[in-house]
Amino acid sequence: MEIIPAIDIIDGKCVRLTQGDYQQKKEYHSNPLDIAKQFEDVGIRRLHLVDLDGARLKKITNQKVLETIASQTKLKIDFGGGLQSDADVAIAFNAGATQITAGSIAVKNSDLVKLWMQQYGADKIIIGTDSKNGKIAVSGWQETTSIDIDTLVEDYLPFGLRYSICTDVAKDGLLQGPSFELYKRLQASFPSIHWIASGGVSDMNDIEQLNALGLYGVVVGKAFYEGHITLKQMATFNQSSC
Repeated sequence: MEIIPAIDIIDGKCVRLTQGDYQQKKEYHSNPLDIAKQFEDVGIRRLHLVDLDGARLKKITNQKVLETIASQTKLKIDFGGGLQSDADVAIAFNAGATQITAGSIAVKNSDLVKLWMQQYGADKIIIGTDSKNGKIAVSGWQETTSIDIDTLVEDYLPFGLRYSICTDVAKDGLLQGPSFELYKRLQASFPSIHWIASGGVSDMNDIEQLNALGLYGVVVGKAFYEGHITLKQMATFNQSSC
């Protein structure tokens, strides 16, 4: 399993939200590139970059941040937030994204996302399976659908689905631990998928428990920015997992 640090962007700055609530925003750094270079300097290879302005406005907005980090580091970046059209996805890949995350659009326009999987390759498209009480949450987590995670995954499997980032919205930003049982079930039900856990990670003990489940990766955000997990700990874990 690999630790994948997150950078969430609003107005070009590095922030974190709590449970997706824009009213519960905390700014951590004015220059995301500085943070990205810190990750790269200790040997971290991947970055989860989220355009929160884009998620809210439903169009890619912070592509300049993506372009800057991609051009000035060697990090492999998965980029999400506001990717709603062919043009958005083209901008993201042209700006340097290695992969893109399809969240709300994967539910609201699955035909379009399946075309992206065919056009760019299924390995380039990460399907977001964020949920509240087992049901897929969309539109910045403000809307809960009637679709469960398994149904969404099964719809994309015939199109080569390989990667999914799964967040239990109820856990996100609270530093109270991830949804271990959810990830254990998903890993057992869909072992061919590279599952990336996100939300709730509070310390390295959580990381070790997720690692024991056989997941592909875990996104670490607030736990790093609040000092619960250090750069050295992330780097050491990733090196030992290689």
